[in-house]
Amino acid sequence: MAKRDHFASKIGFVLAAAGSAIGLGAIWKFPYMAGTNGGSVFVLLFIISTLLIGLPILLAEFVIGRKGQADAITGLKKLAPGKKWFLIGWSGFFFSFIILSFYSVVGGWILSYLGRALMFSLNNSGESYYANLFDSIIANPWEVLLGQAVFMLLTILIVQGGIEAGIERASRIMMPALLIFFVVLVIRSLTLDGAMEGVKFMFVPDWSYFTAQTMLLALGQAFFSLSVGVAGMMTYASYLPKEQKLGNSAFSVSLLNIGISLMAGLVIFPAVFALGYSPNEGPGLVFIILPAVFEQIPFGAFFMLLFFILMLFATLTSSIAMLETVVSMGIKNAYDKRKRSSWIYGLLIFLVGIPSALSFGVFSDVKIFGKTFFDFADFLTNNFGLPLGALMISIFAGYVLKKQETFDELNISSLTFTTWHLIVRYLAPIAIIVVFLNAMISVFRG
Repeated sequence: MAKRDHFASKIGFVLAAAGSAIGLGAIWKFPYMAGTNGGSVFVLLFIISTLLIGLPILLAEFVIGRKGQADAITGLKKLAPGKKWFLIGWSGFFFSFIILSFYSVVGGWILSYLGRALMFSLNNSGESYYANLFDSIIANPWEVLLGQAVFMLLTILIVQGGIEAGIERASRIMMPALLIFFVVLVIRSLTLDGAMEGVKFMFVPDWSYFTAQTMLLALGQAFFSLSVGVAGMMTYASYLPKEQKLGNSAFSVSLLNIGISLMAGLVIFPAVFALGYSPNEGPGLVFIILPAVFEQIPFGAFFMLLFFILMLFATLTSSIAMLETVVSMGIKNAYDKRKRSSWIYGLLIFLVGIPSALSFGVFSDVKIFGKTFFDFADFLTNNFGLPLGALMISIFAGYVLKKQETFDELNISSLTFTTWHLIVRYLAPIAIIVVFLNAMISVFRG
């Protein structure tokens, strides 16, 4: 039987874990959530929520994963023998599978834009062109299926290589490149005339937006952007050697997630304000408004190309974490089956994702509880899967794991440990339940 793989270095693990968290949530969702909720106040509440709630839950996943030293299902069985806590692992398996099935569809859209950007055909077109282009891409069955297939192929090729040779190596290339591209784009955006209005929008508080709803939305964004609740971080932590400090790694991942989210805002909002667009355009901000912004600046086609490469890297680093979570639980201890299982599960995820890919064209009239396949899969995972998983992880770390063993595993100061333990036992579960109930109320209100 093949030996269990491990991350070769702390930086490799941190980059891979950060890549799992830094995906469409940071680059696509954060800017439009901030843009539609007043900017600066939302940003401030997001940072506080990430550090106060998201970070402790992330650390809880790291503790469980490394103590288990196995896939999430096997590890939880080892830590709580004879109990049903291993169902957290099965929940992570199912929801990672479903998330990747529609996440890969968006990855395909990005590839479609990237292909056009590579041919420099996304310029001198006007805003209405981009709105029509987006609608035509997502409605074209052959283009969306081809994009989804290519995106899943890239994901499979990385995951089949294993932790050190596949995931860690890819993360060491893509994450630094992503950071460099972001710095270039931020500098370009900040040098536009009128860019400071966008900076003020992000960092000068308008306290009229300080409402209970904004607090809940910021908490939800912080929580979901760290990619906790589906056993992905637990899976990555299971490949860590004992000598690595979990607290430092979790803090580094959280800071990188905050940093990339802020940089995404600094790419988008200064450019949007400088060129007279509205920041509250919603989900279309990246696919419709931003290309229209880029084409109005010198060398805009080049910067647009950089942006969609950046989007691809960020999306891939998240998708490989989701596929790895599924594959690790599928092969359990049979590590020599990794390559075959990566292809089998990758193909199955692609097939399950076909209805989501066709939701805006061929299957646009097919509804589940009034939602398309794509929207239903998104709703199911974001409103049920992630909160449920994170709640159970928080309870398991706070109440099931032995306090002294957890303290020894974390290797942090007594004060820091006590603070963390109180958060995962009390504050985090309450916050998760509040976000969950708020989401349910919003759904039933329509």
